[in-house]
Amino acid sequence: MKVMKTDNLQVVADSLFFGKVERQGVLPKGAAGMVVALVRFAPGAGTKMHTHTGEQVLVITEGEGVVATETERHTVRPGMVVHIPKNERHCHGAAKDSPFAHFSIQTPGETKITE
Repeated sequence: MKVMKTDNLQVVADSLFFGKVERQGVLPKGAAGMVVALVRFAPGAGTKMHTHTGEQVLVITEGEGVVATETERHTVRPGMVVHIPKNERHCHGAAKDSPFAHFSIQTPGETKITE
């Protein structure tokens, strides 16, 4: 068993993101290949449209954000959970006037920017 605090977020420098985004790996790669991370977005920050070859679940923990596909757009808040099927083109990030955070839980696979 491993117990940890989520107080060691580091600024992300990755072309997938825009604006200030911080991330802390909670489970960098579990035995089954699953990756869990806490991701925190400054107001207005987010991801570009992208896909994952595995599934992704977002557990919203802070603020107000937006999760969108090519055909849907949802405002999300703490206590909400989002399931993103593999290969679904999507983006997520903070509302323009609110910080936003979620746990990202991903099954094995790759991420590809689709913009």
